[in-house]
Amino acid sequence: MSTPGVLVLVVGPSGAGKDTLINAAREKLADDPQFVFPRRVVTRTRTAFEDHDSIDTEDFVRAVTAGEFALHWQAHNLGYGVPRTIESQIAKGRVVVCNVSRTVIEQARARFPRVHVVYIDASPEVRAARIVKRGRDAAEGSRSDPNRAGPGRPSYDVLIDNSDALEGAVARFMVVLLELAAETS
Repeated sequence: MSTPGVLVLVVGPSGAGKDTLINAAREKLADDPQFVFPRRVVTRTRTAFEDHDSIDTEDFVRAVTAGEFALHWQAHNLGYGVPRTIESQIAKGRVVVCNVSRTVIEQARARFPRVHVVYIDASPEVRAARIVKRGRDAAEGSRSDPNRAGPGRPSYDVLIDNSDALEGAVARFMVVLLELAAETS
């Protein structure tokens, strides 16, 4: 019997480049069925900077009540969910990569046999510039600052600094994903 798959939780503050790294890895691994990059469901209109399926708040609440999400959370007055389809992918031994809130890490660890947390960060200046480029308020980056009052950085397995050239951060992320895939083969 093969080793169960692994759920890779990608976390970090707004503007750190989580979706950028996930999208780069998805593109590089597009022909490898061992990797799955499920789309989140969010109660916000989709933009070029965030890869997700949009849903209105009423339908989100219905989906939560119906158990359609493996993980779900609220942040910044928005609802987020990861579809339950990841359960079967993990059972098949795949590496499932999701951008999630750090608030669901313990829930995921309690629910899935193998969870690997990748914390993506960037300098405060880089995060603020990226958020402004998205057309959002730069203050969002400070609200997402892991060093703010309240719970600090979550327990993570790998930290990737995405402040500098994107290629370096993508290369480090790819090494992590490929090593996890080798462990599940």
